[in-house]
Amino acid sequence: MYLDAMEFLEDERDTWAQFEALAGLTDEQLTAAVEGAHGWTGRDLMAHLLAWQAVALDAAKELAVNETSPTFTRVDADWDARGGEVVNDEITRTWADVPLDEIRDRFRTQPGELRGYLTVVPETRWVKHAAHLKSFVDETIAHYQDHESDLRAILASAGA
Repeated sequence: MYLDAMEFLEDERDTWAQFEALAGLTDEQLTAAVEGAHGWTGRDLMAHLLAWQAVALDAAKELAVNETSPTFTRVDADWDARGGEVVNDEITRTWADVPLDEIRDRFRTQPGELRGYLTVVPETRWVKHAAHLKSFVDETIAHYQDHESDLRAILASAGA
């Protein structure tokens, strides 16, 4: 899929860039439910993407010093045991208590932190490791792509 880390990192960055528009919305725009985004708010989308991106970040930190990622193992087992809808609903409830300013801050900093950690993970532990690479793609690039229509609906609703 990817021949080297830089190819993945560029693709991840390019795919993420469109979501950065959410950070420019007002608090009111970010907290308005949008029918075309499954009733989510911009805040909900930001938190959802951050939660799954944080899984990739935690795994990158683990893989920087170890051959395996307990985070990927734990999250995959949880998803399989409880199902995606339950896990995602729990994420929404958990992040509902996070102040919007903190979500904005993480939205601005966490993607770069993830990319930074991935630059120090040996490629054999992620780019050349099929299962780990699939997990990184699933938690980032593919996940962002899954939510592009939600992003468009939220931005359109905000008049952005």
